Amino acid sequence: MPVTGGDEDVRVAGLRTAVSRLRRELAALPADFPDRGIAEDELAALAAMAAGGTPETPRLRRSLLLIAGAIGSVSALARGLTEVREAVDRFGGPPGS
Repeated sequence: MPVTGGDEDVRVAGLRTAVSRLRRELAALPADFPDRGIAEDELAALAAMAAGGTPETPRLRRSLLLIAGAIGSVSALARGLTEVREAVDRFGGPPGS
């Protein structure tokens, strides 16, 4: 497990940063869309998992899938979503990889 100088898993720190950034971008987005609440709830769940230490990879992937489905067509959030996906990927590849 890679750690920072403070013994924190760098993957957790990266996830926390990416989730925080996407939450800010989503909050700043003036447009409303049907699944915004789902995205907000799952981002809150990811933030809680990151705050709690090393999260479970299947749960991370489930939240990522729900977030991607909820905001996937909102181009203004594409970069933030990619950063969250990359952070989740650091916890292990998709099943079967």
